[in-house]
Parts: sequence; structure tokens; C-alpha cells
Amino acid sequence: MAAAAEIGAFAAVRAAAPALRTTTLPAAAAPQPRRAVVARSIRTSTSEKEADLTVGTNGSLSAKSNNGNTADATSQVVSANSRRKTKIVCTIGPSTNTREMIWKLAEAGMNVARMNMSHGDHQSHQKVIDLVKEYNAKNTEGNVLAIMLDTKGPEVRSGDVPEPIMLKEGQEFNFTIKRGVSTKDTVSVNYDDFINDVEDGDILLVDGGMMSLAVKSKTDDTVKCEVVDGGELKSRRHLNVRGKSATLPSITEKDWEDIKFGVENGVDFYAVSFVKDAKVIHELKDYLKSANADIHVIPKIESADSIPNLQSIIAASDGAMVARGDLGAELPIEEVPLLQEEIVRTCRSMQKPVIVATNMLESMIDHPTPTRAEVSDIAIAVREGSDAIMLSGETAHGKFPLKAVKVMHSVAQRTESSLYNPATSPSLVTRPQALLNEDFSQSQLSKMFGSHATMMANTLCTPIIVFTRTGSMAVLLSHYRPSSTIFAFTNEERVKQRLALYQGVVPIHMKFSDDAEETFSRAVSSLLSAQYVEEGDYVTLVQSGVKSIWREESTHHIQVRKVQG
Repeated sequence: MAAAAEIGAFAAVRAAAPALRTTTLPAAAAPQPRRAVVARSIRTSTSEKEADLTVGTNGSLSAKSNNGNTADATSQVVSANSRRKTKIVCTIGPSTNTREMIWKLAEAGMNVARMNMSHGDHQSHQKVIDLVKEYNAKNTEGNVLAIMLDTKGPEVRSGDVPEPIMLKEGQEFNFTIKRGVSTKDTVSVNYDDFINDVEDGDILLVDGGMMSLAVKSKTDDTVKCEVVDGGELKSRRHLNVRGKSATLPSITEKDWEDIKFGVENGVDFYAVSFVKDAKVIHELKDYLKSANADIHVIPKIESADSIPNLQSIIAASDGAMVARGDLGAELPIEEVPLLQEEIVRTCRSMQKPVIVATNMLESMIDHPTPTRAEVSDIAIAVREGSDAIMLSGETAHGKFPLKAVKVMHSVAQRTESSLYNPATSPSLVTRPQALLNEDFSQSQLSKMFGSHATMMANTLCTPIIVFTRTGSMAVLLSHYRPSSTIFAFTNEERVKQRLALYQGVVPIHMKFSDDAEETFSRAVSSLLSAQYVEEGDYVTLVQSGVKSIWREESTHHIQVRKVQG
């Protein structure tokens, strides 16, 4: 296997790349060889002008050329770390399903537009898809919106009621499988096996626990309960049995129709509700393969049955969503924070994106400011390492959707600013033990390069530019959580759309030419024109490896280059 590393400083292969100038780090400032050398052969070259890079005690970066000119690059440190890295998923609904609002949500910080198939019809969702695609077509430099279709799943809901029913503590109240029943003490449910799924002593939760009832007895068609915690029962309320999952299939007939709708429209992600085991993930992926559909599958971890199968579900999937509403209904609520941490940790260990969802800014459905507990909730999800955080009712039908996105953006960004400090943070890099074995694989080599590219970018406080056809190196770099932005250039539209979900990644579509230097130059020129970088900034350029773009064999290159106007 051929593998060449260019670490620290490089000469441009051709002089016809005016946007980039390579620089050299002197031996004293270079990383230690045992940490920097991650390939069998090392190729370095010296540029015409050399620069000494030093990191000050305040974290600023200064560059001094060999002719004595000194440039303070403090501004690059700020700009490299100032972009929010945690992505924001917004549910689109009546409050936001117009062209004007989708544009404003994107400007405020939305990265993924979610369609909740529990509400609306295909016509209304088609409108949203078309608007998002229109936005993407008009915004080609970095601000990409991915489309997520969230299946309804096997939800158990109460029937329609002509007007809300007030339930009082101690009152007797019944649920029946007979259709169309609505009286002051009995309403229908939409699930025929509801009778078989509940037992005497079970606790029924309405809307995730807003109301609760204890099962006292049951007949062939009716479950008789006593109200424990009262409230106002409206039409089509979600019902859970604490500690149990319904015996319904995870993907219903309606879900399959919605999934086909997603295939026809080329959505980017499916969020699959109430996944209990990996079998349903394999079933959906087999269908997508047969339909030649490149759509990633994100299971929603929200049922009691999913927890024992967590590892196998995530391993079979393309990520996960922590759906805390139903998770906290089916399991004791005190377990939810621990499960959230476990799910995030599991996804990160498998290098898969994870979304934390439900009730993040619930109070902002009706109020213009969040509770302080909600602000802390966002910060915790960011500190745990979530790729994305999600808004549901806040943007779907809330009164202040734009304010909710802005709050989520500012809290995430401020929290991230406390996490990334190359001067104090422990290195992400461990000694590449695989090099001690002659039989290390290409994937191991990619991981080592991703790790060392992150270390270099963190040390020099530079953004990372990566060129990728499959998205794999951009995903790997995201996994290592560099302190600055990852600009992922790809010539595949589907890859660009998917990368919108990954923490710290700004995906940009660009056609690759046969000339590597010309492609590098165009990439940096586009970042200059979009004001993502400035003249005189340094960038860490990563070219990977497993499927080489410009070389016959699989090679990895890490470069540090200076941006020239």
C-alpha cells in the first residue's frame, strides 16, 4: 500500500494556483515525529518562503516569515472557531411551511428540515420539499438544508372528541376499541390489540405523561381506568403504557406509503419511529437498495424494547435520534438523562450522527423566551457531543419559531466556545499502535490520518478543507470533533446533502477537475468569496485515501497552506 504524508509545509505542485501558497514549519515547531508520522513514507518539500508559527498564551496564532515580517493571526483563531458546529433540525409545520419562513429559518440556523408524517398530507409535504430544494439550488456555497422524513410509526391514539373532556383525579374513565365512541367517561382508541397489551395495575400515560390513569379492569372491548393525574383530554392524544411497547409493527402500511413518497422525492434521511430491534432497519435498507434509493436511516430510540437492542440497532443504522418524549413515557423519567448519554456515546463510538430531540425549548411554543432549564438542556446535549439538536412543536406550530432557532443557535455556539481550547484540551490522538503491526488496514490508516489532521488543525487553529467523493473522511473528521470548521468539498450532490447533519461539517458541492492544484485553488477561492476564510489565513488541507481522487493508489495527504488572494 502506498501512503504519503505531507505534514506541516508543502510546495505547490504547479505555480498556476494563485489562491494558495504552501508554507514550511521549522523543525522546532513541528509535531513530535512519533505523533506526526502516521505512514510508512514521509514526503516533504520546502516552499520558497518559510514561516514560523507560534501559539501565544492567549491562544492566538502568529506567523513570522523569514524576511522578518510578522502577521498577527489572532483573527483567524476567532474565525476558525466561531461557526456553530452542532446542527439544528427544525420541524416544518403550519407556522413555518412558507417560502419566506423556510428562508428565514435557514438564515437563523436551520440545517435540516424535518417533516413529521404524523401530521399533514403528501401534498403539504411536497410543498415543503420543493421549497427546500429551491433554497438549496439558490444557495450553493455552504448553507445546505437536508430533508428528513419522520415516519408516524405504530402510535396508539385516542379517538376524536367533539370538545375537550376534563379528567379529574379519582374519576373512572374508559378506553374502548369500538370506533367512534366519545362520551364524558369513554373514548375510542385506534388499536384493536390495546385490550391485550394492558393488564390490571398498568399506568396509561396521555401525551407522554401530561395525564395518567391506572388500569383497574378490562372486558372484551373496554379498558376501565381510574384517573391518577387529571387534565384536558383532546382529540387524538398519544397513549403509552409505562414500561411496555405496543405489539404493533414498527413500520405500518401508512409508513410504507410515506417511505415510497420519500424515495420519489429523494429525501436525505428517514427517522423511523418506535424501532424495537435491528430487523426493521435491515428490512427498510433492503427495500431502499431494491429501489436504488440513497437515503440514510435514523432510528428513533423511544421505546422500552429498543434499549436492550441498542447496540445492534445503531450498528445496523446510519445514526440515531434520542426521542425523549416517548422514551420518558415508556420508561421512568429519571432514566432518560442516563439513556441520552449512553445513546450519544454509542453513536460516537460507531462514528454515526446522533440527534437529541423533544422538549428542548418547549416553553417557546407559547413564550418568547426559554426557561433556564431548557437552556441548560441544550448545553448538556452539546457538551455530550451530539451532532444535532431538534426543535419540534417550537417551529412546527409555535408562536416564535425564529426566536427558538436563534436561541438554540446562540446557546449551542456559546457552549461550543467553552469546549475547544487547544492549549488546555487533552489531545485526541493516541499513539498509532496499528503501525507496530505490518497488517494495518486502509480504514485504520484513514483513522490515524483523521486523528492527526485534527491535532494539526487544533494546534494551528486552522479550518480543515477535505475533498471527498463518498463523504467518509469528512464523517471521520467530524467524529474527532476538531475545534474549527470542516469544509467538505464533494462532487456528489447526495453526499453534500447527507453531510449537512454531521457536527462541524460545512458541505459544498463542486466539480472536481483532473488537475488537483486547479481544484484546490477553486475550492479556496470559493471560500474566500463566501468570506469563510480571509487572505493570509492558514488552512489544513486533507486529501484522503481509501478511494483516491487524483492518484492511482490509495494515499493520504495533510497539508498546511496559506491563503493568497
